[in-house]
Amino acid sequence: QVQLVESGGGLVQAGGSLRLSCAASGSTFRNNARAWYRQAPGKQRELVAAISIGSRTTYADSVKGRFTISRDNAKNIVYLQMNTLKPEDTAVYYCNTGVYSGSYYPSDYWGQGTQVTVSS
Repeated sequence: QVQLVESGGGLVQAGGSLRLSCAASGSTFRNNARAWYRQAPGKQRELVAAISIGSRTTYADSVKGRFTISRDNAKNIVYLQMNTLKPEDTAVYYCNTGVYSGSYYPSDYWGQGTQVTVSS
């Protein structure tokens, strides 16, 4: 069983920055990769970034060059540094644990989500 808790969301102006955190607890076993997803109203939940236990990363094209995912394995915390935010980044951001084997394969373990709102 894995528990995930996101924090760090809020309201920012376009061009601003925000740092999200996801604290993990419990056993992960083979599901040791981490990822950030987001979901805007009326849209599908989409993968934003993923990171393996060895810190290999992948990003959605829409956030490349602006967002950075990282992890502190000793503290069991995953971060998402978001720079040059745009109004289209507005969504609820969720943390997920899963498997990273070529591609990211999400598990059914999700955090509660944290709202990110970017104003123009």
